[in-house]
Amino acid sequence: MDKYVGLDRDKHGITQLGRVVLDARLFGLIPDTQDCGGWDIGQMQALMDKVDKEWDRYGNLPSSLPPELAERHARIYAAAITRAKDEGWDAELGDGE
Repeated sequence: MDKYVGLDRDKHGITQLGRVVLDARLFGLIPDTQDCGGWDIGQMQALMDKVDKEWDRYGNLPSSLPPELAERHARIYAAAITRAKDEGWDAELGDGE
């Protein structure tokens, strides 16, 4: 991967990098309008490190988020899952996945 395609063009948006973008939005590390399209691997790794630090504060559990962040998390992920399903995403993994 030379450049990340961006959340809006990511395969259904529920990939590892797509979740990094969603979580970066959750924690206010990037604006909600930023999809990270065109970012190189170094930029994405730096963002992932920041996201990991934020999750570490909450034991990596959405249930440990304070109410405002928990509500934001639920809203962000519900929208992402709806979008992914509309584009054909199936949460059930196949044998090759």
